[in-house]
Amino acid sequence: MTTLRELAGKVAAREIGAHELVARSLQRIEALDPDLGAVVALRAQEALEEAHGLDELLAEGHEAGPLAGVPLLVKDMTDVAGMRTTFGSLVFAAAPAATTDAVVVARLRAAGAIVVGKTNLPEFAAEGFTSNLLFGTTRNPWNLDRTTGGSSGGSAAALAAGMAAVATATDGGGSIRIPAAYCGLAGLKPTNGVIGRDPIPDWIDLSTDGPFSPHADDLAVLLDVLRGPTPGDPTAQVAPPPPRPQTIGRVFAIDRFTDFGPLPHEAAEPLASALASFADAFGVGVEHVTPHELFGDGRIDEDWFTICGAEHAHRFGHAWFEAHVEELAPSTRSFLENGFAVTVEEYLAARRRRFAFVRALDDLLGPDGLLLSPVMAADACRAEGIDEGTGPEVYACAAQNITGHPALSLPAGAFPSGVPFGLQVTGPRYGDEPLLDLARRWEEARPWPIAAAGYEPFA
Repeated sequence: MTTLRELAGKVAAREIGAHELVARSLQRIEALDPDLGAVVALRAQEALEEAHGLDELLAEGHEAGPLAGVPLLVKDMTDVAGMRTTFGSLVFAAAPAATTDAVVVARLRAAGAIVVGKTNLPEFAAEGFTSNLLFGTTRNPWNLDRTTGGSSGGSAAALAAGMAAVATATDGGGSIRIPAAYCGLAGLKPTNGVIGRDPIPDWIDLSTDGPFSPHADDLAVLLDVLRGPTPGDPTAQVAPPPPRPQTIGRVFAIDRFTDFGPLPHEAAEPLASALASFADAFGVGVEHVTPHELFGDGRIDEDWFTICGAEHAHRFGHAWFEAHVEELAPSTRSFLENGFAVTVEEYLAARRRRFAFVRALDDLLGPDGLLLSPVMAADACRAEGIDEGTGPEVYACAAQNITGHPALSLPAGAFPSGVPFGLQVTGPRYGDEPLLDLARRWEEARPWPIAAAGYEPFA
């Protein structure tokens, strides 16, 4: 077991070279990725040269950053200077190389990480599975027939298979938590605004970057590197948040955030087991609430689709859509068509209801409460995409994007397919640090595998 602190510390102490780590990452990608389809582009020579340069600087006595020499994979909707950004779409298959790094890539590189390549995602990050017409399907290392989830599925599969030490992720509707859950990682969607955004996300107020990793402690290391305001982001948190209590207050549980009826047995059973384990590990009682008790008649998932669809469609426009409709996957076409159909009145009404949803969750949690739920209300679908007849009822993680609350996915059992089950822990807004502390305590109390069965952890 090697955490990021330990790995970077070994590079800083020159017990292992950055060049050796990058070479190891590239070798593992070459050996493992043909079965997984997680990595879509490499910058092998550049990464090896940068690692060699870092080793020389450290030999001269230069200070090492908190991610010194660790190999980094970047989700292919985030710019890396010198690499194209395709968004998993045929439309951008021949896009010119980016000229600058995105904010999160720049921050990770400044901390010493070395970009080795880019990872797969569903087209425009708009699905909860990872498959597209440009690069094909990413498969779950725990069960190659099943999905990794989405939209950060390529990054999650790469970490679960030990291809790199760090991989980036974004979350506009569960895209950190879903693949973290299905791939057996710990993952945090931070409070909206903790990590400044640039460029403007397609889903303007709902999307954020965030960390996931096989190790709970890595989440804190990565959040420290990533957090901070960005010029031009009006939602970015500028001042540090007030201290939050590390103690656990009242603990609630909910099956999902919109009433789609009882959970299927495949999800109800691991959730019940996870809730019992949580109560035992932390010595707390768990109170159950229903979607109606929390949000009244509001259907928060429907409002998420209204807001995201309209904002995504507006980002492209009708002319662009008509010009490229034949290059788009059917699910992308449907998502954008629904977005174009949203009226201004419907969009604004959904945005106004956000205030009521935020107030309801603020009132429930107070300064130190927690809300437990499944990340996903169903077993992982086939790797190529959602099975016919399933829909939004399988997702249980868009609410926190609407309200902005931090939400943590913790490995907590398995579905019948062998794909891991993720327990979601939602905390008070700006209560990110207590959630990180809780993740460490959960790992100590209920250790989980650091890599998928049959794979070795990185380093």
